[in-house]
Amino acid sequence: MVKVILGKTGLEIEKNGFGALPIQRVDFDESAYLLRKAYENGINFIDTARAYTDSEEKIAYAFKGWNKEYPREKIILASKTQGENRKDIRADLETSLDKLETDYIDLYQIHNPSFCPTEGDGSGAYDELFDLKDEGLIKHIGFTSHKYELAEEAIKSGLYETIQFPFSYLTGPKELAIVEKCRAENIGFIAMKAMAGGLIKSSKATYTYINQFPNVVPIWGIQRESELDEFLSYMKENPKLDNELSKIIAEERKELQGDFCRGCGYCEPCPQEIEISKCARMSLWIRRFPSEPSLTEEAQALMKKIENCTECGECLSKCPYELNIPELLKKNYEDYKNILSGKTKV
Repeated sequence: MVKVILGKTGLEIEKNGFGALPIQRVDFDESAYLLRKAYENGINFIDTARAYTDSEEKIAYAFKGWNKEYPREKIILASKTQGENRKDIRADLETSLDKLETDYIDLYQIHNPSFCPTEGDGSGAYDELFDLKDEGLIKHIGFTSHKYELAEEAIKSGLYETIQFPFSYLTGPKELAIVEKCRAENIGFIAMKAMAGGLIKSSKATYTYINQFPNVVPIWGIQRESELDEFLSYMKENPKLDNELSKIIAEERKELQGDFCRGCGYCEPCPQEIEISKCARMSLWIRRFPSEPSLTEEAQALMKKIENCTECGECLSKCPYELNIPELLKKNYEDYKNILSGKTKV
């Protein structure tokens, strides 16, 4: 087990956090079991968001509204708001406090905003966060983004104690620069998308890669006990990056680096009801995992909806990775049809 101080916050946490987004997909009792097991095995940092539907309620349910067995002060809670003005941010926080059954949140982050809020910028967003901290309702202020430029702006502002940003061995020099700038400025770096939205096959490879960076705290998205057990075993073993894992990383980089969908879902909903985050990655799923689930009648119907794309451009304006989504969908669909017809072997 490795404890780290999360930048300027001074919060001491286990170097691996629990990402609560996936517990939206499991019921209350199953999510409670996972959260308790994580805590009982040393994970004391849980990251959620107001946008993650019922995940905040599930956290409160798991820890029984906080008691002697699960003392509130022992668990570091991070949540997020998508509000970009005073009213929406306060409303989000009040809801989160109610759902989490707590009177404060340790780290409150502005969630993938369209701009970097600063003091007195006219939006009132950062000013409200500062006021909430002054009132003791939140302890620390963080910033999350998928965009390099906004993350860099947040660092330069000197206003944020943590930055949450996509980071894995698929990221490039720009992302590495964000990690280094955070280290230099003593800003906590929280790594999201450490498994590239589920496309990275080897959790051990990405764990050992990220573990090389002392200031990086990955939040592993967990929805199955088997996934949790993998990361708990790495925390105990503390594996190092060896030749075998380096080879896996090199192969993964060759296949995945570049224009691929990370599955963040910010481009949705599509006016034509295309499930972009699934359809834009279907070919990759087929090549990287057992192909049968991706070739069912249901999956085929999902992919056929790509034919309805009008190239309206709505998804283009929302994609934080600036992908050409209509083109990506077309390529995936053609590849998918070739796989179905047998023209392309996988």
